[in-house]
Amino acid sequence: MRKKILVISSDHTGHGHKSIAESLSEKIGMDKTVELHVVDGFALGGKLLLGIGKSYGPITRFSEQLWKVIWHFSAFNSFLVDRFIETMIKHKLLNLLDQLKPDLILSIHPNFNGSVINILEKQNINIPFVTLIADLVNIYPLWADPRADFIISPTEEAKEKCLEFGVPEERIKVTGFPVRQRFYRETIRSFRKENGLNFLIMSGGEGVGNMNVIAENLLSNFDCSVTIVAGRNEKLKEQLETSLLARFGDRVEILGFVKNIQEYMFAADVAITRGSPNVMFEAISSNLPIVITGALPGQEKDNPLFAQNNNLGVICKDAAHINLVVDGLLANDGEKLKGIIQSQREFVNRNAANDILKFLGQIETTEYYVPVKKLSIAYVANRLKRSI
Repeated sequence: MRKKILVISSDHTGHGHKSIAESLSEKIGMDKTVELHVVDGFALGGKLLLGIGKSYGPITRFSEQLWKVIWHFSAFNSFLVDRFIETMIKHKLLNLLDQLKPDLILSIHPNFNGSVINILEKQNINIPFVTLIADLVNIYPLWADPRADFIISPTEEAKEKCLEFGVPEERIKVTGFPVRQRFYRETIRSFRKENGLNFLIMSGGEGVGNMNVIAENLLSNFDCSVTIVAGRNEKLKEQLETSLLARFGDRVEILGFVKNIQEYMFAADVAITRGSPNVMFEAISSNLPIVITGALPGQEKDNPLFAQNNNLGVICKDAAHINLVVDGLLANDGEKLKGIIQSQREFVNRNAANDILKFLGQIETTEYYVPVKKLSIAYVANRLKRSI
């Protein structure tokens, strides 16, 4: 008999949470022990909460500083966020639990960890609750509620933050970052400088970043072609078309949001992107060297350094000088570029989604399921400290 898992995700706060849910869902045919039922957690809160979720895109596109304020408020007032979300989603969540009767709840969005646990505790509902972290390094208390039965971490760095927030080590499982299967390159990538370079510029589903400056620099300094994916940012797409197409013609291609981005990754030699964890790991899975030109404040802040420290890509701090960074990659017959390609192949866990499903399938057994639902003194003190 399959284990029924309720997955609480998000359809509107970037594309990463939805992509992770899809990476798990596509493996169900191979795993007969579990079945997934995915819901948008923001939709459980009605129009108001859904509207808040949909505001993520415009805020991150047009006001990174406002997003920074929101992120830090959530980090230092996690109790308030949990209580607010709890109030908003309680009615619909309880109805959903009554209809679905899941064996386990998996949350892949920080807003639905402490809030859902609060509801389960107050209603005396004993369903194992698991968190799957969707960030790499800069996680905050909303991700690391020690009352969760288990927390699945994509990196050792995120695990260390969980430990700082009071999560017992035996309840943290490091699996790697789950990526949809179509992004895994089946053939070994090779690089030959004489073929001419194909750059792919992207910045996540919401399309942020100084793409125009980057494209102009590359097209002016290299024998290359450039493909730009502007995501859902239609205004950015129009601005890029106006600025670049007349000057560079068929050397540049400008796209909006695409569903076959993996094909462009396979065709490119180098990707230029911001430090979005989902975009980064899709590129890494495609064995595509990345140049990271920035990151959203808060949850993405240290992602560029994470990539550089693991030789998965390099950082470009000034888009106007990206040609110098690319020159460094190409020096000595592409020695640095080839090293990144090799490091990516060794780093990525192609079975991360399978490993997560297998782990979830084992939680109900005595060996794996150790329910802990009480707040420790250390946990309360830690959360209160961050609210002062």
